[in-house]
Amino acid sequence: MKSRSQEQSLSDSRELDRSHDPLTGNAGPKPNKKTLKQRFLKLLPCYHSSSRPSLRQGNVIDEGELFTVSYRPEGLDRLVQQTNFSKKELQILYRGFKNECPNGVVNEETFKSIYSQFFPQGDSSTYAHFLFDAFDSQNNGAVNFEDFVISLSIILRGSTADKLAWAFNLYDINKDGCITREEMTDIVTSIYDMMGKYTYPCINDSDAKEHVDNFFRKMDQNKDGVVTIDEFLESCQKDENIIQSMMMFDNVI
Repeated sequence: MKSRSQEQSLSDSRELDRSHDPLTGNAGPKPNKKTLKQRFLKLLPCYHSSSRPSLRQGNVIDEGELFTVSYRPEGLDRLVQQTNFSKKELQILYRGFKNECPNGVVNEETFKSIYSQFFPQGDSSTYAHFLFDAFDSQNNGAVNFEDFVISLSIILRGSTADKLAWAFNLYDINKDGCITREEMTDIVTSIYDMMGKYTYPCINDSDAKEHVDNFFRKMDQNKDGVVTIDEFLESCQKDENIIQSMMMFDNVI
């Protein structure tokens, strides 16, 4: 008999498997936005639904409270200009961030620990490392509130081009401006490792190579063995399935 955690892990993996795969263009049923919101925010450090405050008067932090932790983020008005969030939404996000990260930053080990709780059936450490690097815009080994909320704004409410550029940065592991087969293989393998043995259908040893081949067949327009940002954007914007996948998080907060 499966334990409750095993059944949940199996359910999570199947839901992941049914969703759209932007690398191959395979599309599945459109996920429920409320579910996506809960699942996605649980992936992110320093934000949990249990710590989300009400918007009722007296329960929203004021701007002065932003400066009570070790790391001091930019003022709310500036972040409103830099992101697609309202002032109240930023206040809510910061309250959750501060509750989980009192010193105002999250390091990679904490990020990995949070991510591993969401994918207990597999090994999420490598993919979490890549994702952390994408959030760590200053490349200093720490994600502060500005890093977090600016990336979150792009992922949830950015334009299609902005979302694709953010995804390209995630796949471009060494940040040299192009995606190699080795980098994409590392990304795909880390995703398979994260999904674990409960995926359906089961993952074969050849699947990662096939996934990477499909990616380069679609994206590498001049067949030089690497994918540039221009090739990536142009190829993705021509693919309706990929565009739809980029929109799945729109306005979920």
